[in-house]
Amino acid sequence: MTTNRLREKLEQGQVALGGWCSAGSPFAAEILGETGYDYVCIDTQHGLIHYDAMWPMLQAVRGTGATPIVRVPVNRTEWLGKALDAGAEAVIVPMVNTREEAELAAAGCRYAPVGVRSYGPTRAAGILGSDPAAVNRQVLCLVMIETATALGNVEAICSTPGVDGVYIGPADLAISLGVPLAEMGIAAVHVDAIARIKAACLAQGRFIGIHTGGGSQARAYVEQGFQLVTVGTDAGLFRAAVREHLAAAREGTAGTGTAGANPYA
Repeated sequence: MTTNRLREKLEQGQVALGGWCSAGSPFAAEILGETGYDYVCIDTQHGLIHYDAMWPMLQAVRGTGATPIVRVPVNRTEWLGKALDAGAEAVIVPMVNTREEAELAAAGCRYAPVGVRSYGPTRAAGILGSDPAAVNRQVLCLVMIETATALGNVEAICSTPGVDGVYIGPADLAISLGVPLAEMGIAAVHVDAIARIKAACLAQGRFIGIHTGGGSQARAYVEQGFQLVTVGTDAGLFRAAVREHLAAAREGTAGTGTAGANPYA
């Protein structure tokens, strides 16, 4: 049995930086993990990933030392259990709008008597162990607040027992608030909403996380006190790197490659 290093890091007040997998590739997940991210999230909500692709990606991430996380497609007890049984040490639950929905998510992550997770830790027994009480203390339940409705219920959601933290979905939050995506993090209503969520989360002693579009934005949120910050997705990072290197090759713009660079590194 191992301890959940991500939980340990967050409980010590440290910042955890993460990568995000939307492509169904264990190799991509492994690359993200080995580059130094503290966690790598396998996205089964919007990513091109189903269960048969998810669990080999969890294997790949675990081998790098990064903590494997799964964003489940929906707030359903069976999905939470399947992700945790496959070896996820934390789950991100999308579209949690009320305290009742937060209670459902928290219960699905824990065994009785505090939850309703069914016992059958297929891969997880060799990771966080097989003792229900010990596992209950190790796993992380992170709920997403990403709608105007959830914003209105933010204090109730954050005070829900068993919810370890909140992960803000800035894009859906912007859409729900009527903010154009180009104005995420800029429009006052969006900035104020994020600040309110963070304040409610911290007031209840919950971890606070957010999705970002890259390193500079991620750093800005770290400086604002966010503990769990996703730096970018595999697809986004791949596109950005391709554009940069292609521009360097075609137009002579500044790139990261050098004359002696290893083409396979």
